[in-house]
Amino acid sequence: MAASADKVLTLVSRASLGLGGLAIIPSVCLFDVDGGQRAVVFNMLSGVEDKVRGEGTHFKVPWLMQPRMYNIRLRPKLIQTTTGTKDLQTVTIHVRMLFKPDVEGLPTIHRTLGEDYDERVLPSVANEVMKA
Repeated sequence: MAASADKVLTLVSRASLGLGGLAIIPSVCLFDVDGGQRAVVFNMLSGVEDKVRGEGTHFKVPWLMQPRMYNIRLRPKLIQTTTGTKDLQTVTIHVRMLFKPDVEGLPTIHRTLGEDYDERVLPSVANEVMKA
């Protein structure tokens, strides 16, 4: 009687471990892209993939593919600069820029500028425009 109970418990424990392992697979192998976002996938073997993933659930190979999310909605950025006038007075100019990335260019943006592209590009462009 004890031997049969031991076999049943062993069978139940193996089945529960197997089901638990299967339950972990979707959380490791799938990723979601929310509305207003796009994903660029970094592959450890080949680099940044050229395909941009849209909204929905997508497959990834764990530890080999790393998705990076980008917000593609129109966003504001407030930039201020101080400049001099012709009569040697100092003026502070505030500009509110609305920007969003080009969806087809996201792999190139990720490859060359990184995830903080807006902090790298927008201040220099805004300063050039405001001082001109």
